[in-house]
Amino acid sequence: MRELRIKVCGMKFTENREQVEQLGVNFLGFIFYEPSKRFIGETPEPGLFNSEKTKVGVFVDENAFEILGLAKNLGFEYVQLHGKENPKTCGILKSQGLKIIKAFSVNEKFKFSETKAWEKVADFFLFDTKSSLPGGSGKKFDWKVLDKYQGHTPFFLSGGIGPDDAKAIKEINHPKLTGVDLNSGFEDAPGLKNIENLKRFINELKK
Repeated sequence: MRELRIKVCGMKFTENREQVEQLGVNFLGFIFYEPSKRFIGETPEPGLFNSEKTKVGVFVDENAFEILGLAKNLGFEYVQLHGKENPKTCGILKSQGLKIIKAFSVNEKFKFSETKAWEKVADFFLFDTKSSLPGGSGKKFDWKVLDKYQGHTPFFLSGGIGPDDAKAIKEINHPKLTGVDLNSGFEDAPGLKNIENLKRFINELKK
């Protein structure tokens, strides 16, 4: 079986981030969206971004030039777009050397044809559970609907994944599933990840 990439999103605390990156994760996500409980804050903790892991800045309908400035200043290789951004915005960011994860809110009625316009500009898609706020709902969508995705862009599975889901995820057979996005299901408080639960899940996923 292929080894899935691990993305832990919603990092907010420096010491916790240091612990998480010891677990063999591939990506760390930092949320730049003020309404989120996992927003990094107006004055992020010192050292929060001083990581050797691949860093992902998560944005919702943010101005492309604001994103570019933050990514350059903070050393972000990836940006995750979680709002109603259009492919043109995505193309601007990509032309400046950033890699793109485009998130889609999925439920049983989602039309995967909506992803087609992004095929040439996104490096990865992220399929999250449709809710009133972008991301962080803690709820799963029916993973069976992934069978309807016939696109070429690899995707991360997100939305309500918890410590006991590794076995079910390993049974998902989709050729374009490339990784998992872990967030609220592994927290003791918003932005504070439970290290033991993450370790157990990652070990199980990699068995």
